[in-house]
Amino acid sequence: RRYPTVELRAETFNGSTHIPVPSDSAFLKALLFELRLVDDHVFVEQRDTCTRISHSSVYSVSTAAGELWPVLAFHKSGLIYACVPLVEGTLEPRPPLLTITGLSQGLALLLGIMDYISPSRKNEAEMNVKIGQLRNLLIQACPLGTPLNTNIRSLNSSFEDIQEMPADKDQPAWRSSTYKGKPQVNVCITEKVKCMQYDQRDVVDTWQVYGAVNCKCDIEGSAPNVTLSLNLPTNAPPLQDIVVHHCVTSVDPAMLMSTSAEPLHDAVYNGPYKFPFIPPSDSFNLCYYTSQVPVPPILGCYQLVEEGSQIKITVNLKLHESIKNSFEYCEARIPFFNRGPIAQLEYKVSYGQLDLSREKSLLVWVIGQKFPKSLEVSLTGTVSFGTAGKEHPTDYVCTGNTAYVKLYFRIPDFTLTGCYVDQHSVQIFVPGKPKITASRELISSDYYIWNSKAPAPMVYKPL
Repeated sequence: RRYPTVELRAETFNGSTHIPVPSDSAFLKALLFELRLVDDHVFVEQRDTCTRISHSSVYSVSTAAGELWPVLAFHKSGLIYACVPLVEGTLEPRPPLLTITGLSQGLALLLGIMDYISPSRKNEAEMNVKIGQLRNLLIQACPLGTPLNTNIRSLNSSFEDIQEMPADKDQPAWRSSTYKGKPQVNVCITEKVKCMQYDQRDVVDTWQVYGAVNCKCDIEGSAPNVTLSLNLPTNAPPLQDIVVHHCVTSVDPAMLMSTSAEPLHDAVYNGPYKFPFIPPSDSFNLCYYTSQVPVPPILGCYQLVEEGSQIKITVNLKLHESIKNSFEYCEARIPFFNRGPIAQLEYKVSYGQLDLSREKSLLVWVIGQKFPKSLEVSLTGTVSFGTAGKEHPTDYVCTGNTAYVKLYFRIPDFTLTGCYVDQHSVQIFVPGKPKITASRELISSDYYIWNSKAPAPMVYKPL
């Protein structure tokens, strides 16, 4: 599949030094030669010299117009997967591979295609059908030359509603198919909270909240208009660092100006946050945001002290009273690095249960779906270890008594910012009453509580 818009951009970046992509037959012949799949018994200096040993799947392919680079290609189970990624800049001198974002995007797309085709490689007829379907699937996965969805297997394999060219000139390029049926909108706000707690007087604890609003809009029409509002409770901290999807047609500029890099002030935009948009056919993230919430959901203290051949541990956790006490799961994992397997364990928990992992290097404290009425739980224990083997975890950061507890939890129907979607405020300008479903969740992400009896890696140190 060729994308004239991408080729035009490549020509714009490189001007007179631009090497065009040759015809399909000429490109295939040159690629087979470069991959040593033809004339491999003949020594060709240009291809086989020691100075051109390739350590990656990125090749320079010789064409009549010159060297075409970069060409991403690999040979797997009798098939060649190849693409020519766009380098957003000049090619002279050649930029380092790690700086070319198109390479990682192209590789993800090719691996998605391989994952879609490879299960059928032993059945030639089935494989030919799948290869025949690829062109239509690429219209959804990569409509304008930029991969939007590299999971090819998840795309719609019924092609009746996929249009090669939009019949309606008003239909945006990102709506690759049209929906027929009862209109419905699903919205899910997912907030992730990161945290570093030290329980030390001279070190500041840090926590951050990241939110994403995912939407799936099944609505008839070539370019339906939807308006969705995010709301906050009174006196809640405002949303900041808002990034919106390209399908959003207009937003208040003040909404995008609020940044967490600057201190909050009275003039900051605090909603409601309105997003008018023309939705893509598949699920997408309408926007991302951050917020400076006043407290982390769970406050913790971890103490680990070595006494001879034994280690004494104490863990105290407290759920903040403003947090909904209803978890899908909540557990604390206590790893022991650079030591042998746990040979002896004596412990006492005030709530929940303590499990030992199979490799005997990790304690898993399952708190469950609720904290007790006091909102506080504690664990004390004494641990001794056997002889260390290769299979036991090592860590260059966590040496000696530098150690942590990591929390894993999910709270359904709750956000730390209080952000929610008012279902009555969702406006859809189509006939019929749409079904609107809104949900939200809070999930832990890199939630660490460091041993307060040892030095820990700092996010930053106070001045």
